Amino acid sequence: MRWIWIDKFVEFQSGSHASTIKNVTLAEEHLHDHFPGFPIMPECLMIEAMAQTAGILVGEVGNFEEKVILAKVKKAQFFDYVRPGDTIRLDANLESIAPEAASTAGKISCDGKPIAEIDLMFSHIDQNLAGKEFPKENFVFGSDTSVFASLLREVRSSSGASKPAGSGQKP
Repeated sequence: MRWIWIDKFVEFQSGSHASTIKNVTLAEEHLHDHFPGFPIMPECLMIEAMAQTAGILVGEVGNFEEKVILAKVKKAQFFDYVRPGDTIRLDANLESIAPEAASTAGKISCDGKPIAEIDLMFSHIDQNLAGKEFPKENFVFGSDTSVFASLLREVRSSSGASKPAGSGQKP
């Protein structure tokens, strides 16, 4: 089972930036326990949503062929709560990319109000961990990128500016 913490891409520029939205609803079971009587979206799940937004941005550059994993949370600063009924926007910018790793800077907002700043580092593990053996199949993105392609489909068809899924060049 995959836990996708983003609902939709609203902007995607290959090799540059991506923006997604997440609708937070009381139908999400984790909100019932965090915190009873005052449900808020856990900060760790906002970090994961940013990691998914930025990770897809990083993975698309290499045509989803590289195993891209979250290596480090460089910065995670939170300014406000996110409650059921809120829609958050996650904006990720690709700061640098190399064969071994990538760095992103991200911001989360709700109705234009800053919620968090989250900067992440990703590892391209096939290039970065010499001597370690990993499965040949891509266990991060899988052999079928249809989940990610479907998230990107609407933003690509409406903007026309982004290149099609799978057309990224290896760094």
